[in-house]
Amino acid sequence: MSLNAQHTCYSFSVMQENRPNHSDFVQSSFILCRMKRGLQGNEEEDGGGTSAGPQKGLKQSRKRRTEEECEEEEGGVRWECLPQEILLHIFQYLPLLDRAYASQVCRGWNHAFHMPELWRCFEFELNQPASSYLKATHPDLIKQIIKRHSNHLQYVSFKVDSSTESAEAACDILSQLVNCSLKTLGLISTARPSFMELPKSHFISALTVVFVNSKSLSSLKIDDTPVDDPSLKVLVANNSDTLKLLKMSSCPHVSPAGILCVADQCHGLRELALNYHLLSDELLISLSSEKHVHLEHLRIDVVSENPGQHFHTIKKSSWDAMVRHSPKFNLVMYFFLYEDEFGPFFRDEIPVTHLYFGRSVSKDVLGRVGLTCPRLVELVVCANGLRPLDEELIRIAQRCTQLAAIGLGECEVSCSAFVEFVKMCGDRLTQLSIMEEVLVPDHRYGLDDIHWEVSKHLGRVWFPDMMPTW
Repeated sequence: MSLNAQHTCYSFSVMQENRPNHSDFVQSSFILCRMKRGLQGNEEEDGGGTSAGPQKGLKQSRKRRTEEECEEEEGGVRWECLPQEILLHIFQYLPLLDRAYASQVCRGWNHAFHMPELWRCFEFELNQPASSYLKATHPDLIKQIIKRHSNHLQYVSFKVDSSTESAEAACDILSQLVNCSLKTLGLISTARPSFMELPKSHFISALTVVFVNSKSLSSLKIDDTPVDDPSLKVLVANNSDTLKLLKMSSCPHVSPAGILCVADQCHGLRELALNYHLLSDELLISLSSEKHVHLEHLRIDVVSENPGQHFHTIKKSSWDAMVRHSPKFNLVMYFFLYEDEFGPFFRDEIPVTHLYFGRSVSKDVLGRVGLTCPRLVELVVCANGLRPLDEELIRIAQRCTQLAAIGLGECEVSCSAFVEFVKMCGDRLTQLSIMEEVLVPDHRYGLDDIHWEVSKHLGRVWFPDMMPTW
């Protein structure tokens, strides 16, 4: 198979557990440069007039060299004699195609290319060449790697673009993972949810292959996919003792009973992300049982599909049980609702810690936030309107004593009220992101001097954010 395929369909890159720094890139690039020079030199030797006899004798003499003789040559290190652990470290920062080229340099580099440690952590990027700038790798090369190293895979993620073809390619690869036991799996649509456009049976069949063969799956991210209740039962049947993280927002084929089945049997679950329609009193009670470990992170997306949509309420007693069982858990809630849909929310005390409003939210709702969210740590308001939020901010500062971060977008707050808010919160405000357009000058403070007052109370230099003019 040629590695120089010009018309390719998909790209494939290796995912790193730690972000590489600049020196790692420089080191790997330098090694790759020397490797390519070595290949060119070999090509020149092969193209010369040297007879077969001298070439054979040269190879034999190289084999007889000891490690001491290989340590230095012409004042430098011989690259083919690098220790395997160093080669492995360098290969981890090389793209797959460059790894393949490097594996052709010598037998030692080829051995490093196939070391199991190099293939435990994978990230597939499946894109159509017409709409992607990523360097493509031929699908046949992906199949070859999967065939030889599938039993080494442990941490795998798929990033697909908006095309159905890319999502189908991801499912085809998943269906081949019959000899591996994954620990983490992530399915990510970088644009619109392309997995949702696949035939449900095709997607479920491919995903079930992983659920059945992976007996130690601990992390699963399947947002925006057609996963359903029966497939979740397969997941639980094979991985109930190891599953710790489950993210499945925007999965319309899953019912509250389906997610409740997961909570009832996966007692080690520590992080959970789902849409509000899957949240129930029964789910919170299950997560609060004595058999269940302490929950660390619960994310709820409250999304309105149609204007005027009705939302159910959660009992205060259910939230109280959750707090008693897991007093340090983070409750993150994203609201994408119309103003007239907030009726069921913030009527009783709720243990939310991170609160984000993606659409316009009324003064009344923000006023209720100050009364019902005593555990609030972070608040982001994208839009409110033209009515100042002075009283609401002061109330939040008074009642939400753990508030450490706030962001305000298209809102209005008088400069005096904002200074008072910062004064009440003090230096516990580690993040303060306020657009300059939000602040309304008054008789006490103007835009030119407000940053001095705010900086004084924060204990550090602060300026409002500026809206780009381009």
